Amino acid sequence: MHKYLKIAIVQTSLHWQNAAANREMFDAFFAQIEPGTELVVLPEMFTTGFTMKARKCAETMQGETVSWLLENARKLQSHLCGSIIINEKGAYFNRLLWATPQGELHTYDKRHLFRMAREHLTYTAGTKRLIVEVSGWKICPFVCYDLRFPVWIRNKSLEYDVAIFVANWPAKRSFYWQSLLPVRAIENQTYVVGVNRVGTDGHGYPYTGDSTIISPAGNLVANYYECDGVYTHSLSWQTLQDCRREFPVWQDADDFEIKVDGNDN
Repeated sequence: MHKYLKIAIVQTSLHWQNAAANREMFDAFFAQIEPGTELVVLPEMFTTGFTMKARKCAETMQGETVSWLLENARKLQSHLCGSIIINEKGAYFNRLLWATPQGELHTYDKRHLFRMAREHLTYTAGTKRLIVEVSGWKICPFVCYDLRFPVWIRNKSLEYDVAIFVANWPAKRSFYWQSLLPVRAIENQTYVVGVNRVGTDGHGYPYTGDSTIISPAGNLVANYYECDGVYTHSLSWQTLQDCRREFPVWQDADDFEIKVDGNDN
C-alpha cells in the first residue's frame, strides 16, 4: 500500500474528430509527466471530442489508439486511462480504456448515455462497473453523464477509494459539474477526480475545464479553469482512512443490489 497516490490530470482542448492529431498532442503532454506518477487521466472521447459520428470516428480494440495507449503506459510506467469510440461487432461504445504498465488493458463502457445529445441512439450502454487496483488503492472510473446517477456510483462497503470521472462537460452546465463532484465524494467517502476538456468543439460548444480533485470529506483540493496542461497531485491514504474512521457513515448505508441486463453490480 502506497501512502500517497500520484495522479496526473491532462486537461486540454481537442482536435475535432482527428485521432492522429490528438494522439500527437497528448504525446507532447506526456513529456511533462513527472517521474513516479502512478496514474495519468485523459478526458472523455479524447481522440475526437464528444461526437455522434461513431461510424466515421470509431476504432476497434485492435486499432491504433489502443496500441498507442498501451505503449505509453509502458513508457511512462504509469496507468493511463480515458475514453474513446469503439466499434465492436457493429455496436458502438463510449469506452473507457485503462492501460497498465504491465501491458494489461481494462475497459468500462459508459453506462448512462446523454439522451439530450441523442447519445443513447448512437452508442450501446455498458452494464458493468470497473475497479482497478493501483499501488493498493482501488479506483473506479466513470464517464461524464454517469456523474448524475448516484445509485450507479454508490460505494457499497467501501469497494473503492477513488472515483474518477472523465468528461466533455460543457461550460453552460459547469455549475452542475462543480456541484455534483463534491457530493459524490461526501456520500461515498472517497476521493473524487474529475477530468474535463477545454476549448470549443466542432458544434461550437465551449468548455471551461474545471478539472477537479475533491477530498473524501468533500473539500476542494484542486480546480483548473480554462487552462491546458498537466496537473499532478498526490492523494493521501491517511486522509482517506481518517475520514472513514472519524465519521463512519458508510456503516449505516442501505444494502442493495443493482441488476442490469442480468448482471449484478
